[in-house]
Parts: sequence; C-alpha cells; structure tokens
Amino acid sequence: MRREVRGWSQAELAQRAGISRAAISAIEGERLSPSVATALALGAVFECSVEELFGRGSRAGSSQAEWAWVPRGEACRYWEASVGSQRRLYPVEAVSLNPTPHDGIWEGGVLRQGAAAKPEATLVMACCDPAAGLLAAEYGRASGYRLLVFPRGGRAALELLRRGLVHVAGLHYSTEEKPERNAEMAQAHFGGEARLLRVAKWEEGLALAADDRSRSAESVARRGLRWAARERGSAARECLDELMGSRRLSGREVNGHGAVAEAVRAGWAGAGVCVRFSAEEAGLNFLPVRTEALDLCFPAAIRHDPRIQALVRLLQGRACRRLISELPGYEARETGEIMALTSETTKEQKR
Repeated sequence: MRREVRGWSQAELAQRAGISRAAISAIEGERLSPSVATALALGAVFECSVEELFGRGSRAGSSQAEWAWVPRGEACRYWEASVGSQRRLYPVEAVSLNPTPHDGIWEGGVLRQGAAAKPEATLVMACCDPAAGLLAAEYGRASGYRLLVFPRGGRAALELLRRGLVHVAGLHYSTEEKPERNAEMAQAHFGGEARLLRVAKWEEGLALAADDRSRSAESVARRGLRWAARERGSAARECLDELMGSRRLSGREVNGHGAVAEAVRAGWAGAGVCVRFSAEEAGLNFLPVRTEALDLCFPAAIRHDPRIQALVRLLQGRACRRLISELPGYEARETGEIMALTSETTKEQKR
C-alpha cells in the first residue's frame, strides 16, 4: 500500500489530501468509492495518476482532470488548463499576477465548477518575473487566450516543466560573464529538446532601505546585516551566495523578488537580492550587481501550439517590446529572440 510504504498514518494521509481520516479508512477498506475530487487529491499526494492509484477499471476519478499539485487546505478555488494531453486543476494563488476569475471551487471533496472553463485556451507559466502580471494582461488582450502565472524560482519552474505540469518555465541564470547559463540549466533540468524565448535583460542587485546610501555591494556584504534571501536554487540566491562568499548569512528565506523588497521595506531585513523593478516599486534604494537574461523555456514539441505561438508573437511585437523597455531595470533589445536547444547545443557550449 502506497501509504504504508511512505510510513504515513491514515490521519497524516488525510491531512495531506484535505479529506477526513474516516474517508481514508473507508476507501482502503473498499467500503467507499472516492469522489472525483478525492481521487484527484490522493493522486496528487502520491504524485501519480488516478489510474495508477485505483486502476483503470475503477469508478474513482472518472474525470480526466487531475490536480497539478496538492491544494493547501480543505477548500480552495481552482483554475483548469490543458497541458499536453492532460487536463489539470491548479489551486488559485498569486492573485496580484493573475486577475483571472477562478473556474470553480473545491470544498468537502466536491468540485463545483463555475463559469465555463476553457482549459485549451489557457497557457500555464512558472516564473519569478515580478512584472509577469503585465505580460499576462497583454497576452489576454492580444490573443484571446489567458496566461496563468505561478511564481517559482528557476529550478522549481524547470522541474514543473519536466513533470508536464506547466507549458513554460522562466529562468534568469545567464549573465554577461556567463551568457550560456540559461541554456545549460534548461538542458540539465528539463533534458529534452526545447526552446528559449527571450523576455528581457534586467538588473539584479541589492535592495536597501530608502535612507541607506551604501555605494558598493561588497561593503554591504561586510556589514553583518539580516538578509531576506531567496530560496536555494533560484538565480537571486546564487547571486547572494556569490556576494557573501564564506561570510555567514543571517536572515530567512522568502519567495519572490517582491517578497525580498517587502521584507526590506518593512524593516525586518536590512538587505536582499532582487531585481531593480521590485526595489523601486517598494520605494527602496537599489545597488546593481549584475545584468541577467530572462528567458522562457518550453518544449520543442509544443512550439506549434497556438498558445505558444501567441506568446511568441506578443513578445516579438513592437508594443510589447516598448512596454517591457519602459519597466525599471528591463532592457528589450533582444526581446522575442528564440534559441533552439538540442543535445548538440550543450556540447557546443562546453567546447
């Protein structure tokens, strides 16, 4: 039994899946056939399909939709999207980036669908770009499709892409000193043939209090400040770790460029690494450290998907390029350029 292999009690599994322990007991004892929502939640917890969990002949999970990841509570709003051949349900999050109304509600193990969902007209992106909400709005106006943005660091975004849970993953590891890093990371963590679509180059650096007039990043690193640090694996955390070197890092992790800036603005952190856009939005001082390239990675197999083609057209269009160039710290001269990644790409870069 999958639960016992993982060493979970029925109560622990029930908590993870957001259902009652009694329901778990009844399902395991074959006294209850789980609802579609319950089957999807259990499949998400065990990271497998409903068919793998209950068998293809089971009545459980008769719907084709599956949770992309486990809802955090016993009730949530959700969006629905089609990724590959699978319909996915996504718990609503980051509403400031996603002004899109939810497609339904999951509560008490029951899915209640609201307005007619359009999973085939939805593009799903994992990316930590703090201005991605602007891109989503422009995408909707220009294409008639909708773009859902889930804020994730580069490695986490690529892992979601590898698992087939999103269409597009954003990453910004490439610098002027190491311009090949995005391609290397995409190949290492995604693996298959892919494309990189350039969004912009941007400035990443230190967010400091508005009255902090430090002139160099090195001097800030020596001051023993409390830091708002991005999660490990993110490009911003790599930047911070390189800056700190062997010095002890004091502070705590936060998720996203905006969260770094907000921590500094609120006063519980003295500094943090984020992009200029987030620092200026929070009214903070900003010390540039490096210029990075922000790319969107997607599988080559879906390059002809109308949703992907609409994204490419948008980023290659003059209006969108102008909008991006007007954002603090963004530069759009390469916006819309595409790089094809194959196994040979990485070999050439390593020579």
